[in-house]
Amino acid sequence: MAVPEGGAERALPQLVWRPMRPSDIDAVVEVARLSFPDHFEARACFENRLALYPRGCFVLAHGDAPAQGYLIAYPWRADGAPPLNTVIEGLPTDPAVLYLHDLALHPQTRGGGLTRAVVERLAEQATEDGWPAVALVAVNDAVDFWARHGFSVRDAPELAAKLISYGADARYMVRRL
Repeated sequence: MAVPEGGAERALPQLVWRPMRPSDIDAVVEVARLSFPDHFEARACFENRLALYPRGCFVLAHGDAPAQGYLIAYPWRADGAPPLNTVIEGLPTDPAVLYLHDLALHPQTRGGGLTRAVVERLAEQATEDGWPAVALVAVNDAVDFWARHGFSVRDAPELAAKLISYGADARYMVRRL
């Protein structure tokens, strides 16, 4: 509950996870800017991921109101991660995992347990589609957050150089399905 200046409580709008639409991109870019100021990705990257694999793109919103969060995932190679802020030409012909590229919430919506539903939805969908695992790169000291969602750090020496661009605390993590 939020308390306006007058002191009376009011209910926050009901936020639910739904499939991302092209009209959500402006709000997604804003949430990303607020959530990852050190890991900038251009609007074209979000448009690109939605076009390549809409099945893995979700937003947290109240109806058609601007998105307050998002999740983007797509098929990728095991022990791999695409470079940040890069438009990818296409999905790999030899994907082995569902790669969770990004999950972010607007700062005003954090701390309410809203991420669990979409992470579990993604895991169920990935299982249905036959993926053996979901992988990601944890940034901003998020290893413990992702561990609570069933992910474990995986040492991938071949990724060491690429992880540097994600920050000193970046860790490749995998959730087996």
